[in-house]
Amino acid sequence: MAEHRTMQRDALLDAARTLLSEGGTEALSFPALAERTGLARSSVYEYFRSRAAVVEELCAVDFPVWAAEVEAAMERVETPEAKIEAYVRQQLALVGDRRHRAVVAISAGELDAGAREKIRAAHGGLIAMIVEALGALGHKQPRLAAMLLQGVVDAAVRRIELGAAEDPTEITEAAVAMTLHGVRG
Repeated sequence: MAEHRTMQRDALLDAARTLLSEGGTEALSFPALAERTGLARSSVYEYFRSRAAVVEELCAVDFPVWAAEVEAAMERVETPEAKIEAYVRQQLALVGDRRHRAVVAISAGELDAGAREKIRAAHGGLIAMIVEALGALGHKQPRLAAMLLQGVVDAAVRRIELGAAEDPTEITEAAVAMTLHGVRG
């Protein structure tokens, strides 16, 4: 029985990822989840109390995987500059991934305070990955520098997600140049 529930929950999360990545927030509804999984709509409520709960669970499941991929990319290189570059490139490479698209598809404003706090904590863990490299470069406030660096990454993510005029590769290169060389390019 527990295994069946786990399989159903996983199917619901996978359907939610697909709905969010294909149609954004509006596409994520309990009737759509039921249709995608073959469950009765009332059964979806047995697993999740709200859309926000679905997104919260997606973040709890997918964010650690995403963060591990960023961390692994950073571990493959040696210098602080290379770690920063890997941090930026890997996050931007994940933008097209369904897991990432689902997490960013719904705004934090639609989540309850507990869900927003979990997402903030997860982002804090991501930022913590880069603090040491920034400290090694001589930043007097490496945590602040890490938060600002993440702001560049977040802006690049938004440009890519919006389908900006620039190619995603151009956006990635500009974000890497900004983080490594500032406005001097």
